Amino acid sequence: MDQSIKDLFRFLGVSLLIMLAAASLNFAVDPLQLLRPARLFTAVYSQDSRLQDAGLIRSQKFDTLFMGTSLAIHFRQSDIDRILGVKSLKLAMTGSSSREQAFVLAAAMAARPKRVIWEVDDWIFHDTPEIDADANLPADLYRRNARSIASYLLSGAMAREALWIAARSIPPLEPVVARLTSETIFKFPLRNVDDINTLQPDEDAIYNANRAMAAFRYITDPVRSQYLNDDTDYDMKVRAFERDAIGLIGANPDVTFDIYLPPYSILQWVALRETSPETLKSVYAFSAYFCRRLMDFPNVRLFDFRSLSDVTHDLNNYSDVIHHSPGIDLKVLSWLAQGKYRVDAEAPTAALDQLKAQVAAYRVEN
Repeated sequence: MDQSIKDLFRFLGVSLLIMLAAASLNFAVDPLQLLRPARLFTAVYSQDSRLQDAGLIRSQKFDTLFMGTSLAIHFRQSDIDRILGVKSLKLAMTGSSSREQAFVLAAAMAARPKRVIWEVDDWIFHDTPEIDADANLPADLYRRNARSIASYLLSGAMAREALWIAARSIPPLEPVVARLTSETIFKFPLRNVDDINTLQPDEDAIYNANRAMAAFRYITDPVRSQYLNDDTDYDMKVRAFERDAIGLIGANPDVTFDIYLPPYSILQWVALRETSPETLKSVYAFSAYFCRRLMDFPNVRLFDFRSLSDVTHDLNNYSDVIHHSPGIDLKVLSWLAQGKYRVDAEAPTAALDQLKAQVAAYRVEN
């Protein structure tokens, strides 16, 4: 046999062995806990919510789902459980669209949760690629189809993670390996699911009025403020809302949906007032439709925290014009537990009308 043919067979044989070794390692360790909850090896977690959520849905026990954007990303599951008396699973994803959120929630519905707590940002409802065209969301992992399982098991990158997790599971090596684990190198640095995308105590300093005002000046600078004009398509927002939110709610009539509108700082609304009044008008119109439409569903409880001036006018609660501190996270959970600021079906836009009056009257100090 020609030597080049022999070399080719050797190469193919070695490649096959490497693939089999990677698949065996990934199957045994299962870094994402996609196939089973961790037992033989250390359970570890990633800060990449779009990836990690696929495993959390399969590996965790829960009766309540917690979904949202970056405004919900820093909540701790332990706080949700303690204050609301539930067993929760946090699935919030930074910068996520309504299409992504509805898809992930739909996948989690297979576990038959009783309740969904959903932080709904007005800006999540917009045209986005189909789920399978979304490069940031590994949709097939949520479906657990043959293609996704094969890709997962044959992944070299996942095998590297699995090898590291296996080493970390050996008691004599655990302290050293844990110290060497870095999020910049490895996808799964966390041992506690409660620590996924949460802030450390020393990070609280980012919430102060100076940062909020700096962010306001930045986004209202004429050089950068044009992006605020990009959200004026009312029909698009309604279409996305009906497809994603209403579609999911209507398909799960036995699930209680606690939906809340988060307390942006007043500066977010004033920025729109000053730079893009047409966008503000469109957002107000969509918000009114949103509030009225959700009143049609007996399994929905809607809460509107946007006009709570004690919070929204205190700029020390914010790191920019929208992101509030962990202290406000706890207040939100307390309000939900007490049923405070729930939207009344007889006056679904009352809180919105209060917000409009506040925005019209507010003056930014130099």
